[in-house]
Amino acid sequence: MIVDSALYRAGERDKTDCAPHDYASLRSGVTEEGDFVWLGLYQPSQYELDEVAEAFGLHPLAVEDALTAHQRPKLERYEGGMFLVVKTLWYVDAEDAVETGEVAFFIGPDYVITVRHGRGSRLAPARELLETSEEQLLTEGSYSAVYAVVDYIVDGYVRVMDGLTEDVDEVETSVFSNERTRDSARIYRLKRELAEVRRAVMPLREPVRRFATGEGAIDPDLRPYFRDVLDHLSSIAETVENLDTLLSSAFEAHLAQLSLQQNEDMRKISAGAAMVVVPTLIAGVYGMNFTHMPELDWTFGYPFALILMASVMAGLWIFFRKSGWF
Repeated sequence: MIVDSALYRAGERDKTDCAPHDYASLRSGVTEEGDFVWLGLYQPSQYELDEVAEAFGLHPLAVEDALTAHQRPKLERYEGGMFLVVKTLWYVDAEDAVETGEVAFFIGPDYVITVRHGRGSRLAPARELLETSEEQLLTEGSYSAVYAVVDYIVDGYVRVMDGLTEDVDEVETSVFSNERTRDSARIYRLKRELAEVRRAVMPLREPVRRFATGEGAIDPDLRPYFRDVLDHLSSIAETVENLDTLLSSAFEAHLAQLSLQQNEDMRKISAGAAMVVVPTLIAGVYGMNFTHMPELDWTFGYPFALILMASVMAGLWIFFRKSGWF
């Protein structure tokens, strides 16, 4: 499915009369250095991608990776161009879940082709921003489109990390609250989502670094922009590690809290049992009914036994209360 296709000439989107899939006409408009075609595809079929591959001379191994998706972020060089894979992320706060998509780039001197997978990987905002606010970058050729899309995707990583940071703060507050909580499941879920972010961020740093150091036909004026993206990726990577450490500490604190709560419960149970055992002992002694027990014939023996039980229980209650067992 072709989402958008355009020819960019001299930093502007050229108005062409050809159909979106008329690749030959689009490429024929590339007449000067800096002109390029930007073709956007969304979950194309085998036939559609094969048609594009034939028109642009794409390497079959790269085409296979772009079609099947589920690739690790990477940058590969093929004859006539480069192939880049980037993971897209978005956060579903209600489920504490990080959803993933994928964008594959075919990059050549006069074209850039993006192949998207996943419902949360819309690139139209990146294209619009580049066309309206950063027109000067369009004069730098196809890598300007690569920068715009990668920068937009990395900005999405930042939004995901903001959501995860907020949830980690909530977990910390819950773990150290006085209420009894069941945070272990949520902590595990958040650590799993952080691992998803790590799988998207960590491998991407190397391809962006290669762009920032000038690999490929990247204009020197574009390299600082890729260095800025690399800086954002490094910051995100640090945040991922910090949040993971905080969650590990929170999990350990949660286990310690559970242990303390169990100890407190055992103290209360033990104190309650002691308050029951002592009166039972007194009743057991006077229930033996031996012949030579002077208290059995005493007029005040029964009230005395009751008062003794109540006094002992009251004394135990005061003792346990001062000890913090109640």
